[in-house]
Amino acid sequence: MEALLPLIIQAISGAAGGGIVGNLIKTAGMTLLPKLIAGAVGGIGGGQLLGGPLGDMLGAAAGGGLDIQSIISQVIAGGLGGGVLTAIAGLVMNAMKK
Repeated sequence: MEALLPLIIQAISGAAGGGIVGNLIKTAGMTLLPKLIAGAVGGIGGGQLLGGPLGDMLGAAAGGGLDIQSIISQVIAGGLGGGVLTAIAGLVMNAMKK
């Protein structure tokens, strides 16, 4: 369960980041479900790529444990990854409509 919890945190943070970015970018012609799915996928990807370096900067325990620094780094990385992937998906979908 300890290995699965960071992925869940990253997916939820990514979905939140994707929803926020999707609402900020009104030209992204996406409904809520694609925003959340893209955000969750981007959150996991961003969490895996950025979680380690952010955790190191915050002084998190090695291995992405359940200490507060690790959780914060996973939330930040997941939110950033979800927002970025949702923005990219929205722009691609908008370009395909034209």
